[in-house]
This record gives sequence, structure tokens and C-alpha cells, in this order.
Amino acid sequence: MRAYVIDETTDFSTSVRDVELHALEPSDVLVEVDYSGINFKDAMVSQSKSRVRRRDVLIGGVDAAGVVVASTSERTPPGTRVALHGGALGVARDGGFAEFIYAPPANVSPLPDTISTRDAMVIGTAGFTAMQSILALEDHGLARGARVLVTGATGGVGSQSVTYLAARGYQPVASTGSQHEHAWLRARGAVEVIGRDAIADRPDRVLASEAWDGAIDCVGGDALHQILRSLRYGAAVAASGLVASAELTTSVYPFITRGVALLGIDSVEVGTATRARVWRELGALAHLVDFDALIDHTTSLEALNDALAAVRAGTLRGRVLVDPRQRV
Repeated sequence: MRAYVIDETTDFSTSVRDVELHALEPSDVLVEVDYSGINFKDAMVSQSKSRVRRRDVLIGGVDAAGVVVASTSERTPPGTRVALHGGALGVARDGGFAEFIYAPPANVSPLPDTISTRDAMVIGTAGFTAMQSILALEDHGLARGARVLVTGATGGVGSQSVTYLAARGYQPVASTGSQHEHAWLRARGAVEVIGRDAIADRPDRVLASEAWDGAIDCVGGDALHQILRSLRYGAAVAASGLVASAELTTSVYPFITRGVALLGIDSVEVGTATRARVWRELGALAHLVDFDALIDHTTSLEALNDALAAVRAGTLRGRVLVDPRQRV
């Protein structure tokens, strides 16, 4: 099979190679890949001396979607359309930037009838994380019609958060540093688009004005600090990103005087019950979502390096799909 291989056994390199399929392990599912997608983690894994990658030789790609070819799992028999993500895929074991992928059953989710394998990778880990964030806020008590801030709104998680919030009856406010993307974000469902600096209200005080019924933070760092300062009483922020910074410097005042909550969102080790719930909710929204509008472009294995560089630079909006059978 053809695969995008990262190799740092001696010097660092990436290349498209022919890789032999090994025998199916008793605990694995073999899937023929229709599409993969590029995530920020892929951009980090594919760099030299990556702190994220845990193998010297690795097929990249933290998610994929396709059709089961062989399986020992009753949940995913051959012919099942599935999405794969999480666990160690694309980090410590071979991932989705290939024509086939092996994965443990826990990382393989049957798709709803309303979602194609292509749509599943438009959604991808980013969209899964977006819906997981929304469900976490709802479980915390977020009410329909609420005003919800989304940071990093032109990215994969952010743009899909805006789309799904709007489809579920919320009022998403998109925060972005990209001035030329305001119209695109409004078309995704944002009721308002603001700059990054607009969330830093009354910086001379410990607490800012109460502005948000909830928030989805995709960037981390100071943005998350500013969100915590400006949440309404009892509100929550679902945090999943660190593109701005992995460090958080804040105070306990929002927690002890306004009762706000910081909800961590992990889409990697999440259990099968939550995976099934998230995909079920995504399937229920599928008829309301223009998935094509969430795609930046589709690329080949050979052109992956350029796409990964663009993701690192933050110059794309929405998702980049990878078609392993597309040729340059």
C-alpha cells in the first residue's frame, strides 16, 4: 500500500512509500481508507524532533474514514463504514495517511447512515472535538439560545463549533485574528465576529464584565484566561486547544466568586460510549450542515508536506482532506 512515512532513524525525512500490509492482529480492525484529514497534531508529529511523535518511523495521520475489510469485532464487521481516531493512531502506531489502516476496535466508530466517509473526515477529530465540547457545555447546563464564544474560530475545531452551535439553536460569537474571514464565519452561523483583543475586557481588574453564557476555547494561553474572567455566573468553558500557548496564568476569583467551570476536552482516550454519542449527535445534524463549505481543499499524499506547513502557519480555514488514491 502507499503511505506517507515519517522517518527519523538517522536524518529526518518524510516520503510516500510502498509499505507491506502485515497480517491482521487478533485485536485489530483493518480498514481501507477513503479519506483522512489534517489536524494540528499531525502538523506537530510531522516535524523533526517532534515531542508528540513516539516512534522514529511512523505513518502519520491521527484520523481516517473508510470501510472495514477485516475484523474480529462484532461491532464492526467487514463492510461497515467507520471513522477512526484517538488512542495512539498517527502518534505511536501507524495512522491514516495511507491506503489502509489497522486500529484497535476501541478507536473504530461505526458511522451513522446520514454521514458518508468523506463527510466523516470533513468532521474528523476536529469536528468530533467540537461536538464533544458542545455536549460538555450542555451537560453543564447550557440552555438553547445561549450566547457562546468560540476562539480560534477559523480553525478546524473552531469553525465546526460555530457551525454546530448555530445548528443546535445557540448564538455563536466567533473570535478570530483573520480580518478577511468575517463573512465566511457569518456564513457558518456566527451571529457576531470579533477580534482576538475584544475578549480582553477591563484588564486592570481581576474580573471582567460577564459576557458569555458559555465558551469553546481552541487556542489556550491568555485567551482562556480572558474567557474565565468574563463568563457569566455558573457558566463554563470547554477547552481543547493550545495553538496560542499551553500555559495558563489566571486567578481563582472566577471560580470562587462566579462559580465558573473549566471543562477539559480530550478526544483521544474518550470511551466508546461517548464516541457513539458524539457520532449520533453529529448524524442528527447532518441534514443541517453544508460539509463542503467546511473544506479548505483536498490533497494527495505527495502534497502533504505543503498542506502540513500551511496548517502550522495557520493560513488555512476549515479542513484539509487527504485522498490516499489521489495522484499529483
